[in-house]
Parts: sequence; structure tokens; C-alpha cells
Amino acid sequence: MTDNGSLRDSDFLVLGGTGKTGRRVVERLRERGLTVRVASRSAEGGRQRFVWEEEDTWDPALAGVGAVYLVPPGELTSPESASAVRAFAARAVAAGVRRVVLLSAREGEAVIDGERAVRESGVAEWTVLRPSWFAQNFSEDFFLPAVLAGEVRLSTGDGQEPFIDVEDIADVAVAVLTEEGHAGQTYELSGPRLLTFGEVVAEIAKATGREIHYTALDEERFTAESARAGVEPHFVEVLRRLFAVIRNGENAYLSDGVQRVLGREPRDIAGYVEATAASGAWAQPAA
Repeated sequence: MTDNGSLRDSDFLVLGGTGKTGRRVVERLRERGLTVRVASRSAEGGRQRFVWEEEDTWDPALAGVGAVYLVPPGELTSPESASAVRAFAARAVAAGVRRVVLLSAREGEAVIDGERAVRESGVAEWTVLRPSWFAQNFSEDFFLPAVLAGEVRLSTGDGQEPFIDVEDIADVAVAVLTEEGHAGQTYELSGPRLLTFGEVVAEIAKATGREIHYTALDEERFTAESARAGVEPHFVEVLRRLFAVIRNGENAYLSDGVQRVLGREPRDIAGYVEATAASGAWAQPAA
């Protein structure tokens, strides 16, 4: 790697460029005047067509790219995801990519395998980001339908999680993509305090003035209700495992990655809740 100036002469490729973290990374890179390729399954709106299952879309997306924000495909905790990351990382190195920033996670053997694939790919500079659960899961798909319905029913029990604002993940990712000094680093990212899912739901209810409740389910009840709701069995199994990690307290710790990269404290979830409530995203659905 030479310097940031050389990166400015090449494109930045953002995989998952329309997702929660990806679209925010794109916005920030463009604000810096950098050339960004927004990778998505559709080439509409000037986006770069990229499909994980179609490897012939990989090389065109990588041509002339100096840095990649790599959001793994599908379920991050699956062996198939780690295998795809390994194949893509090798292709990226062959295409001349010099810097890869991998969006990883805190738990799972397949997650570790995906990280190992990037580290061992031969890319000149790699950095791994391991965020905790996204605060935005309550407002951008995932738990949003349950919040709007007035009851969030999960098997997370009273387990605590240091929810992170996705805005912080994007700030960190852009810093790592564009600045020096982060090569070979793994940054665990979290919010500044531990909260149960019930406590988050209570904050949302207070901010919106709505009756919204959290109900703790056992695994059997959660699995059965998810199946009746039409959730695919493999995804139910993924959620069951992830929620067990939270319920058992394995995620109940804070991390300092935001502070190390940005030199400031991470955003508190209270600010996210206040702003999201003001936006109307959690407004009572029309009858």
C-alpha cells in the first residue's frame, strides 16, 4: 500500500450498497468526493450489478477498484457465506484491490472462517469490523413489523446487548477505508451501554407514546410462532442460535472500537430512538 492519495485515483466498491450500513457508507464516501460503485443485484440507478451466486458479475465490479467494503452474502453465520467470502477475496486480490474492510459479527465459527479468508487472501491491507446488534433493526425491517403491531415476541429473555447505531458503523467503515493506520486491525464495535430487548422496546414506547410491549418466549414457542408466520426454517434456526447467545449473556459486554477509530464515544441508543420516533417510522398504522 502506498498512501491515501493512490486510493483516491481508484474506485471504492461497496457491496451491499443499498443495505443498512452500505448505503450510509456510500453517502459518506461521496461526500468526500470519492468515486463509489454501489454494488447490488440490480444495475438500476447507475448501480453496479453484483450477484454472489453469479461469479461472472464479480470481475466487472472489481475492475479498477482500490478498496472494497465487503458485506458477506446471506446468513453471515453459514459456512456457505464464509466460502463465498474466500472466493471473492481471492478474486479481489487478483484484480488489484489493495484494501478490504470486512463487515463481520461477534459470534459464530463461520464468522471466524470468513475473517480468516480475508486475512489469508493476500490483500495488502485488511481490516475487520465486528459490530454488535444494530439499533436500526427495530426500524429498518427485521423487528419493525412487530414494533408497528405493538408487540415484540422473541426468545432473547433478559439477555443484554450493547446495541450499536448503524451511523457509527458507517463512520468507522469510511475512516478505515480512507485513512491510514488500520491495516491488520479487528475492531469490535458496540454502543455505550447494555440493554435488554425489553428495555429497548420500552424506550420506543415512551418516545412514541404508543402501547408497545416485549414478550419473552422460550425457544420452542418462538420456533413455532416463527414457522406459523412463514419464516423459512433455516432462518428460524439462525435466529434461534443468535438469540440464545444473547439470552445466555454471551454478548453482554462493551467494546471500544468506535473510540479507537473515531476518537469519540459511540452514539447512545436514546438518540436513535428519539430521532426515529420523530421521523414517524414507528407511527401507529392506519386502521
